[in-house]
Amino acid sequence: MNRARLLHIVSALTILAMLLVGCTTPTPTATEAPPEAEGVTLGLSLSTLNNPFFVTLKEGAEAAAQAAGVELIVVDAQDDSAKEATNIEDLIQQGVDVLMVNPTDADAIVPSIQKANEAGIPVFTIDRGAAGGEVVSHIASDNVAGGWMASEFLCQALGGSGKVVELEGIAGTSAARDRGQGFNDYMSGECSGVEIVARQTANFNRAEGLSVFENILQAQPEIDGVFAHNDEMILGAIEAAEAAGRAGEIVFVGFDAVDDAVAAVDAGSLAATVAQQPSEMGRLGVETAVAYLGGASVEEYIPVDLSLVTQ
Repeated sequence: MNRARLLHIVSALTILAMLLVGCTTPTPTATEAPPEAEGVTLGLSLSTLNNPFFVTLKEGAEAAAQAAGVELIVVDAQDDSAKEATNIEDLIQQGVDVLMVNPTDADAIVPSIQKANEAGIPVFTIDRGAAGGEVVSHIASDNVAGGWMASEFLCQALGGSGKVVELEGIAGTSAARDRGQGFNDYMSGECSGVEIVARQTANFNRAEGLSVFENILQAQPEIDGVFAHNDEMILGAIEAAEAAGRAGEIVFVGFDAVDDAVAAVDAGSLAATVAQQPSEMGRLGVETAVAYLGGASVEEYIPVDLSLVTQ
């Protein structure tokens, strides 16, 4: 083959290769971020990281942020509304593209949400709602339904009658309000044979659950069941009952299905806990925020399924 003929063939193959490349659309890799996620920073304000539920929520959000290729800044309010307001002010000053909030207090959070609104930052609430301000979407379980579910189980476990204690969460939070509403609506309407003999707040805290229930045990010689608005409080109450030698006579029901509570169900000290999916809440929060920034239409309320964990 002469040199001219060889050069002609090489040129023809080169042109063909260029045409093929030009007609082919590159396939993005699994780790490649969508165009709307490039350079995006999300802020996540949590009520407390001193609770395994919110640690799991944070981890779910972090995994979703990494998968989406966005930056996630997480701040901890330590169950302090004033600190939460300061944290959110800092996030606004940092110029986050989205603010995701798990409010410490539904009313106290409103001015912070309004500041984000004024700054043009879309706001999403997770697990707990806000009493005002413009919120794009609320990602949470149906806490009223969860309280109803816990109440129905406890009523059946007690055979429809008995003396029950309710340990309430932080006053002002939507979770405490809604779980309490579901629980008490069922008890008053469907289980009138049960008497609520004590109702006190223990602020979603295990140590307070222990101390508050110690006092209730001293004041109430007969207690058949206890419902707490979260697992941390019910685990504290179980510890107090065990120390007083009264655990065997009481049916305990919690809410959240954190690891310690599920272990207590397996061990038989906790009768049931309402299972939320905090990791799913975190994931959905991030994915919904990124989709919204990309121009997608999102629902005002995105529910996360509940289930009851029992032996």
